[in-house]
Amino acid sequence: MRTTFMANEANIERKWFVVDAEGQTLGRLASEIASILRGKHKPTYTPHVDTGDHVIIINAEKIELTGKKLSDKLYHRHATNRPGGLKSRTAGEMREKYPEQMLELTIKGMLPKGKLGRKMGKKLHVYRGADHKHAAQQPEVYELRG
Repeated sequence: MRTTFMANEANIERKWFVVDAEGQTLGRLASEIASILRGKHKPTYTPHVDTGDHVIIINAEKIELTGKKLSDKLYHRHATNRPGGLKSRTAGEMREKYPEQMLELTIKGMLPKGKLGRKMGKKLHVYRGADHKHAAQQPEVYELRG
């Protein structure tokens, strides 16, 4: 009798990947990284289990945005949680001051909402320069599609 394979914490094998964001488009990079964090690139993918791998993104400040997104795209946040406390930044300001946060917001927005998505989001590590502190994990270089 055949049975469907269901992954669980006992039989998940996690890898570490390094992705260089230099010259990559924000949305295209983010969708591929979200897919790796979910585990969709593995044949053992199970929707209700976190089967994804760890991803280290370097050179976050060198990400590309197409069109007029640098000046037109806005990132909103509530500074006080009171009426009138809404603060906004353009994508250009975010890329200049907080490139790690810009990438994290984009990628985490593509993950499932809830406990499972938050667990997947913790496997994302974004760094501004070419250096990262995960050399002990011996990450592999991940070649992006396209």
